[in-house]
Amino acid sequence: MGKCPSCKAWNTLEAFTVRSNTPAERRKSPQLKPAEARPLADVEVLELGRTPTGDAELDRVLGQGVVPGAVILLGGEPGIGKSTLMLQSVLHMAKGANRILYIAGEESPEQVRMRAERLGQVPPSLFVFAETDAQAVLRELEANKPSMVIVDSIQTMFLPEVESAPGSVSQIRETAAAFTRYAKQHHVPVFFVGHITKEGSLAGPKVLEHMVDVVLQFEGERHHAYRMLRAVKNRFGTTAELGLYEMRGTGLMGVEHPSDALLGQKSDDEGLSGTAVSAALEGARPMLVEVQALVSTAVYGTPQRSGTGFDLRRLNMLLAVLEKRCGFKLGSKDVFLNLAGGLRMQDPAIDLAVVAAILSSVLDVPLPWGTAFAGEVGLTGEIRPVPRINQRIAEASRLGMKRLFYSGHTRNVERPKDSQLELVGIRQVSDLHGRLF
Repeated sequence: MGKCPSCKAWNTLEAFTVRSNTPAERRKSPQLKPAEARPLADVEVLELGRTPTGDAELDRVLGQGVVPGAVILLGGEPGIGKSTLMLQSVLHMAKGANRILYIAGEESPEQVRMRAERLGQVPPSLFVFAETDAQAVLRELEANKPSMVIVDSIQTMFLPEVESAPGSVSQIRETAAAFTRYAKQHHVPVFFVGHITKEGSLAGPKVLEHMVDVVLQFEGERHHAYRMLRAVKNRFGTTAELGLYEMRGTGLMGVEHPSDALLGQKSDDEGLSGTAVSAALEGARPMLVEVQALVSTAVYGTPQRSGTGFDLRRLNMLLAVLEKRCGFKLGSKDVFLNLAGGLRMQDPAIDLAVVAAILSSVLDVPLPWGTAFAGEVGLTGEIRPVPRINQRIAEASRLGMKRLFYSGHTRNVERPKDSQLELVGIRQVSDLHGRLF
């Protein structure tokens, strides 16, 4: 037919391929040579070269680069900066000879271009493909052979043969499996941008986290400037590293020295009760974090316990230790705790700073500036040692701290050369109260 039956125009019809295979036919794999068992000592180990992303914080969390064929899932709250982080990373990587394909399932190409221009110069090797049909995306990947793929987001992708709406459990599972097969067959890294539910977990089936190689969590308070990137799962590296970003008008900027940004003003904080500085550790990065506590009389009868950035159950445990071992009656007090900067940390070494901040607020006596704390508090009131104490000491000395309280049970403690930092070892919580006040 050369004439369109609708508009009566000639030579306007175009041919395209319709794939009508069933899910069973699509999953059917070609005949492969059967595998044979062999000694583990005879298996050759292939060295997988990593590709740096150009983002020092992202490389730190991933393990110094992206592994070929890796499938990485990045999750976070709406508006936290997931698309901005992915786009500015691929802008760095596309400056070389790498051909990168950005699958925009939620935005138009014009919207992606506007954000890219705000983040930096747009290289010619970065391609954008606005499509939600996973089959069309896979055909585009087979035709163009990119070196990296970003799918933003996986919840918008769908396969026509799966009879459910996009974003459903079956659609997310099947589309993720299709992209994973492509990544493993062609050794091309694939990034998934994923949504999270109101409970804070990744949206979709739990099997999605098992299918991918790396699960990254991008978190932080929307009204704060700082964002944290953690690895919940990493088959190619550690999950203990932390990436810290600051949101600016030109994008997300990596924070090289977190302590300088999180510690706040030095002289203005002097004379305020309820504040203490903790020498914390996230991965291999020591950082000084300000802990703020407020203890007041319960007005409404039932005392309130609130912790921002700190585990509420651990806060209740520390309050019970103070009441049992130190004699402070906190059962009728409201206790509010906050980690400055909007951070969420789980380092046990913060316990000692939390106790010091609570004691300072109860007595309404400010701690002298230049005092830092690093120690874990046990149920018996004992101050337990924390790992890598020498790195914490070096960071406290670098920022000009005068005293550092740590566990007296710690061994092999070294003070940096030419440092004026005073090291105070304590063994019980009651000793901390006597030394401070």
